[in-house]
Amino acid sequence: MKFVSWNVNGLRAVMTKGFDDIVSGFNADFICLQETKMQAGQLDYLPAGYQGYFNYAEKKGYSGVAVYTRHTPLSVTLGIGVAEHDTEGRVVTLEYETFYLVCVYTPNAQDELRRLDYRMSWEDAFRKYLMRLDMKKGVIVCGDLNVAHEEIDLARPKENRHSAGFSDEEREKMTRLLKSGFTDTFRALYPTKVQYSWWSYRTAGREKGIGWRIDYFLISDRLRNALRGATIHDDIFGSDHCPVSIEIFE
Repeated sequence: MKFVSWNVNGLRAVMTKGFDDIVSGFNADFICLQETKMQAGQLDYLPAGYQGYFNYAEKKGYSGVAVYTRHTPLSVTLGIGVAEHDTEGRVVTLEYETFYLVCVYTPNAQDELRRLDYRMSWEDAFRKYLMRLDMKKGVIVCGDLNVAHEEIDLARPKENRHSAGFSDEEREKMTRLLKSGFTDTFRALYPTKVQYSWWSYRTAGREKGIGWRIDYFLISDRLRNALRGATIHDDIFGSDHCPVSIEIFE
């Protein structure tokens, strides 16, 4: 089975940049999107052969996640069941016979880490949510996690040591999540490979090769032997992020 994740930085915007052709080209079982920036009813679109499930933020033009799937889920859950974290449209979970698929858009700590305290609270709540799911069956987590975990995951680690997405606090939460029973699929297959999934528009980072790897697929450790591939599709444009994907053998 093939899973794709992409922070599209506005689904309506990326629709004008060849999105439908990109989706068709992937021929994936699941297409997971973050930062859709939509409200219900603003876009009447489904890729051919897919069902769609959406979680919208209460704030207009903000956040939002979606999953397009070729496989009817047993259940769909919006949010993580914690009121303070469930107004920004950040999580949608699809349940299947042998796994849960969780699409997430993690909050950004923002400039000068002004939202770091909220981010820390979110991290703890989200980790507990994933661990509860993992007690029942394997979990596949994908999305923009807004953290470069190790120095290899961004072009300029020294300059960004205390920046949002590379603070010690955010990196430690990622370490703790992985130690709770999850595998970073790309790094598991490519321990030393340098490749990025996000580039700043402000600094023309993509043109300069100055990027961050902040888009992930994490899987329950017990699914590790089923992992067949992990790819960062940095040849695909349309957003300040590029898609990432994995293949799982059932």
